[in-house]
Order: sequence, then structure tokens, then C-alpha cells
Amino acid sequence: MHTTRTVSARPVLLIALTGSLLLVPNGATADPEPPTRERAGDQGPARAPESAALRALTAPATGFTGTTRGYPREQVLTPDPENPADRSIKLGLTPYHSIAPRLNALQRLGDRVSVEVAGRSAGGHRLYLVTVTAPETTAQTRAQERMRELIENAPATAAKSREIRAGYKTPVFVNNNIHGNEWEGTDASLKAVERLATATDARTEDLLAHSRLYFNITANPDGRIAGTRANANGFDLNRDFVTASQPETRAMRQIEIDKQPAVLLDLHGYVNGTLIEPTTPPHGENYEYDLFLKNTYANALGMESAVNGLDYTPAKDGVEPAQIPFRDQEEGWDDWPPIFTPQYAAFHGTVAAHTVEIPLAVNNSLYDSLPVAELRRRSAINTAVAGAAVDATLDFVRKRRTSLIADQIEVFRRGAAGAAQVPVSEATVPGVPGIGPEDVYTTEFPRAYVIPAGGNDTAAARLVDHLIADDVRVSRAAGDFRLGGRSYAKGSYVVDMRQPKRGLANSLLADGRDISGKVSVMYDISGWSLGRLWGAKVTPVPSGSLAGVPLRPVRAASDVGRVAARGDLRLRLTDPQEIAALNSLLQQGVPVRRAADGSAVVPASARALAAEAARVHDVVFEATRQKGTAEFRRTRVAAAVTSGELFALREMGFEAVPVSTAVLNAGFDWSAVDVLFVSAGLDRDSLTTGARTALDAFLGAGHGLVGRGSVGAELSAATGLLAATAVEGNGDANGVVRVRNSGPVTDGAPDHGFVYAPVWFTGLGPGVRVEQSYATGNPLVSGHWRPLPDGSGGPSAAAGRASVISGPRAVLFGTEPLFRNHPKGEFAQVGRALFTMAHASSG
Repeated sequence: MHTTRTVSARPVLLIALTGSLLLVPNGATADPEPPTRERAGDQGPARAPESAALRALTAPATGFTGTTRGYPREQVLTPDPENPADRSIKLGLTPYHSIAPRLNALQRLGDRVSVEVAGRSAGGHRLYLVTVTAPETTAQTRAQERMRELIENAPATAAKSREIRAGYKTPVFVNNNIHGNEWEGTDASLKAVERLATATDARTEDLLAHSRLYFNITANPDGRIAGTRANANGFDLNRDFVTASQPETRAMRQIEIDKQPAVLLDLHGYVNGTLIEPTTPPHGENYEYDLFLKNTYANALGMESAVNGLDYTPAKDGVEPAQIPFRDQEEGWDDWPPIFTPQYAAFHGTVAAHTVEIPLAVNNSLYDSLPVAELRRRSAINTAVAGAAVDATLDFVRKRRTSLIADQIEVFRRGAAGAAQVPVSEATVPGVPGIGPEDVYTTEFPRAYVIPAGGNDTAAARLVDHLIADDVRVSRAAGDFRLGGRSYAKGSYVVDMRQPKRGLANSLLADGRDISGKVSVMYDISGWSLGRLWGAKVTPVPSGSLAGVPLRPVRAASDVGRVAARGDLRLRLTDPQEIAALNSLLQQGVPVRRAADGSAVVPASARALAAEAARVHDVVFEATRQKGTAEFRRTRVAAAVTSGELFALREMGFEAVPVSTAVLNAGFDWSAVDVLFVSAGLDRDSLTTGARTALDAFLGAGHGLVGRGSVGAELSAATGLLAATAVEGNGDANGVVRVRNSGPVTDGAPDHGFVYAPVWFTGLGPGVRVEQSYATGNPLVSGHWRPLPDGSGGPSAAAGRASVISGPRAVLFGTEPLFRNHPKGEFAQVGRALFTMAHASSG
């Protein structure tokens, strides 16, 4: 029998709702264990307004049960050891080790400031969430939580609630330092908290009586300390919200779910003059963009006025006037993908969300080349600019709190009711000038998505758990059913698109759109699709009724891991979790053999270890009569790859040793690895003679190469491993593409892939196998892929061409199967390629 994972969509609630603090010695707050949480309201298709859950939500505050504490919630934070190498110090800013003592001091200033630990970074540093609000009794806090739940779960009722209109505190989220070397938002927020903690003016008291202000003091402490954009795992956290691979991203996601901010600032640097969103086209088609644009533009005007009101000038200070991309630019700063903090927050009810880029650069090469006095002058200006943006936003919230919450309710109401989106125009969004056809992006939401049972159940479970963690509602069928003219088996999952966060559900699951003809350039990626790239089959149901479908809401996917009762066992190796399970068995010395179809055959004698692997990795070991041929062996990878690729390799259980031109030139022990994976950072021509000789000897001894993109293809060509010509497409192109799989490396892979700066292969010589090809016609499903000015490099040039090729000593990918640790369904192609090439030297 399958069991249910004990996973929660809202782990921060242990502190936020129950108020329980886990203490370790010396008073440091431990990371909370994720609680289980019943969602208020019915997640299924029938949502009767008189349900018991709704009656509980609309009951008086005394009817709310639980252990929620009021505010303030003070605690003493254990200081971190002093770190003189913290890169903030040179700028005259607050080093990470000074934050905990400062927060302790701020809590002592009065009864408005509370601190909780929202999680830990990849490098193990605490993530501090500060709440500033007027004191609340336990009963008042319970009432606030009940109203917040009502807004999301019963928005039609919430829209009529006098209690919400009069008494709900508007949540505001200020996110700081998500890019570690864009420091000053942290210092601006600390100053704002200090001022708010003690101010006695009427405006502040009115603001705090009617708002809760949440400050994520530093979203990326690893990068703050090291002076890097990325976290300790090398990830740009402001590109990770669709995938949520990093603990910092998951913490921010949870804050957005639990606190449900109506307004968000994400403080960045550096663009001169200060850049304040809303953005240029294209605009995300899944937003309720009319509500978003109305509020975001109005707040942007206030921030612009406040920033310009600081009276910095180009001549005196080097500071240009603020700019608003929607008004001041044609394209190039878009809000299309929900990988950025403000764009992702919009799906959780944030109706005014901004990236704010403060003006004066102090990072990268300037950090080392500018005098300390100049760096500190710039940082002081940046801190003042960020502070002006915060102050203007708080004033905006104070003046418009009622309409902001009404618009948040309307976002959720439209989703729950299946209402049509409202296209933006100067009539539908009064007060925003310059709206044109280029700003209109809407979509047709399907009635539901079905994730059918009986496919890759491991991938289906992974996808369902990810959706639930994103606060998307998912149900499971208790019996066979028909929907949209098709039959589905018991155990299939259904995402009813009449739910408050339908925009997020659709953004994650839909194919997306080819926007190549809409704009000439995009800021970042233009295509993503968990429905196409995560390995599970996902079927949109355009229309139909869910009445009578035997659905039960789920809080986690059911476990699928199992082992056949007798005989030898087969592991398919078409999913990254299956690759990880194989690697775990190999690390324990299990003799696993390769079957003719590329799958793994595990002997019956290892059934107990296979059962543990099935449980840990949620995979299926089937019974088999195959005996297998060559034996798999532990595969140690020398990896000249991106941070996302390295992370994905390690998730699959490979021993991956980072290498680069510099590492090889310093001397590298090739005897410690079995295969080389190259996609970035290794230039054979830049190697010393000794390093080049050692590399060539490794490959010449029969050790294989797995290459990705132009860098991998160049090394293959230079060493004569594969007779093929790599053709580079438009370097700005990216998106989801249709592919045709035709070889053992890609056996069982999805029929869609992801590309970024796509490559294809021509002039294939003897012994070169086409493993995968771009589809004929236009292979691009969603994203942005244009030909170059001379007409080359476009999708039509790639159509029908080989996208993955292999030979006895190399496998080359023209796609990006591990891109930012995102396209999970493609990972196994790389795993199979690495195993194949690791065996090259043994024949």
C-alpha cells in the first residue's frame, strides 16, 4: 500500500501561526520543523459557501483554535562570530555578523519589532524575517490570520466583509540583498525598522495600526559575506522561483505564501538612474495584469518622486533621475517569466510588486578599483535611495490599504470563479498613460490539468509535491473517471483551475507561448514548462465539468517507491531519481549490470538495499528476467560546468569534482575520475603544455567526454573524438523545444527539451549516432528564438537537425538538459551519457 508523504506547503507556520520556537543552546533559534497544515476550505471542485470550513473562517475570532501568539514575538539571537573578511565592511555597510546583535537591540526599543528565523542559506546562515506592526493580543492575531485565510480561500465572501475592510492589516514585504553583491537594501531596511520602532508621529502610528511590515533583512547572506551575486551553491536566487532549488528561494516562497503581501519591494542594484518597475512588454500572460499595473505604476510614481526628492544630481553626485521602464523604455526589461521575486509574488496576491535598482555601482571590478572613500560615498547614496523607496511605499500603503486589499481579493476571486482576465487599456486601468496593444497579454485558462496515473509516477509525484509547495491545489481521483472526452485511471491527479492561484498553476503547467515576433530582445528566459520538462505527462482539459469526478484534495503526492517481491530487479534510468538510486546502490558495492535497453539490473540478493533506495528516492524496481551485460560502476566526474549543472549532477548522486582551465593548469589528478563533462570554463588552447598533455592522455586512454553547447563541442573537435560540425544558433535564443528521441542515451526522455544558445550538429561522420533531433517545422514551442540579422541561427535552421549525438568516446548535447537545475525530465539523459562514457575505456 502506498503511504503519503508528510510534507507541508507552509513550513514557516510553526513560528508564524503557532508561535512555537525551537531553541538551541545560548538562545539561538533553530530552523522550525515543517508542520502539517489543513487548508481551510474545500480543495475539490465543489466549493459550497456554507461548508463547515467556510463557517469556521467566517466565525468570530473566539472560534479560532490553535496556539497563535500575538505581537511582539521577541527572542534573543545568538551572535555570529566576527568575520573581518565580510565584504560589506569595506563599503561602510552592516556585515552579516552584526545583524543579529542589531536585531536584538531593535527588539529592545519597544513593542513593535519581532524577529523570526525563516530558514537558512545554502551556506548555513540564518535568514532573518523582521515583522514591524502595532502590538496585537493573541485574539487579535488570530483574527488577522482568519481574515487572511478568508481572503484567499473564500474571496467572494471576503469582498463583502466589513471586518476585513475595517480591521485587516495590509501585509507589505520588503526583500533585500537577493543578489549578494547588491548590498544596500539591507542597510536601508535596518534603518527603516529602527525608525518605525520608536516613531510617535501620527502617520507611523496609523501605518502600524493597519499594516504588518515584513523585512527579509538579507535574502542572500552567503553572497553578502563573499561579495558575490550568487549564494554558496553558485545560484542566482532571482532566477530560481519556478524551480525553487535553493533553500533561500524556498524561504522567500514560504514568506509570500504565509504572509500574503499585497505590496512587495525587491531592492537591487545597480542601474543609474534608479530603475523602478513596472516593466516593458511582454507582460506575463497569467497575471491579473490590470490590477497589478494599476497599483504598481501608482506606487512607482511615488517612489520616483521620493528618490528624485533627495536632490542628488548627475553633476554633483553622479546620480541620474529615476526611471520607470513601462513609461520610459520600449523593451528589454520585461516581467514575462515568474523567475523573479516580484513576478512570482504576483501569483500569491501581490498587486503592487517592484524590482528597484538603486543607482551607483560598487560591486564586481569597481569594488577593487575604486578608493574606499568613493565606495562608501556611493553606498551611502544607495542606502538613502533605497530608504526613500521604502518610505514612499509605506506611505502608499497607508493611503491605499483598503483598495490594495480589495484588489488582492479580486485576484483570488477571479481565479476561484474562473472569471475572465481583464485586458489592460486606458479605460480599464485609469491613471496609467501610454497603454497600447503591445501591453495586452492574456491567456485562456483550461478547465483543469490532469496528471494521469500509470506514466512516470516518480516524476508525477515530484511535480505534484512541487505544485503543493507552491500553494497550488491538487486533488487525486479515488476511482476511474472521464473528463473532456477522455478516460483516466484511479490515482490520477487533477488540478482544478478554478482556484485562487490559477495564474501560478497555469504558469507552471502550460506550454507557454512563442513570443519571438513580439519583441526583439528579452531580459532573461522566455520559456519554461513543468508540464513539458519535468518528466510527467500533463494533459490540459480545455473545458468540461468536474461534477461527479471522485476527487479528494491532497496535501502531498502518494509515495510510489516499491520493489518487486521476488527475482532480479530492473530500474529504468529514465528519471533523475532513478539515476540517484542507482548511484546509491553502486556506492554500497551492489553489483548492478546494464540491460540491453540501457536500464539497470539489480540482483535479487540486493533486494533489501533496493527497498531502501526505492523508499529514499521514490522509484520503482520491477521484476525482470534480463541478466544484463556490462557491470555499472561508480562514476566519478570531472565537471567543467555551470553551478546549476554541478548541483544537478550531485542531486543525481554523481561524485562531481569541479574543474576549469585554472584547476587543470594548477595540476589535476586524472586518475581520480572516470569521465569528463564540459560545458563551461575549460579552454584547451589556454592550458599549459603539461595540462593539455594530461587532458589529451586522459581522453586518449579511452575515458569518455560528455560535452554540452559550443564549449563541449569545441573540445570534442580539438581532440578528434566525434566527427561532426557544431552549428551555433542565436546566442540569445531560449525556450522549450520539440525534439525526437532516437538513441539509447535519450531513451525514455520527454519529447520536449530546453535550449539556451542552441546548438545543432551537421556533417556527421562514420560511427556518429543521432540520439535526438530538433523537430521538423518550427521546433520552438515557447520562448524567444529569432534568426540572426543575416538570417542564420534561427529555429528553421535547426529543424530536423541533430540536437544530441554520440560515438564510442563522446556524447554531445546541443540542448541544455540541466539548465539551472530546472528541466528535471531531461536530467537522466546526462546520467545515461555519463555512465556510457565512463565505460568507454573498458570497452
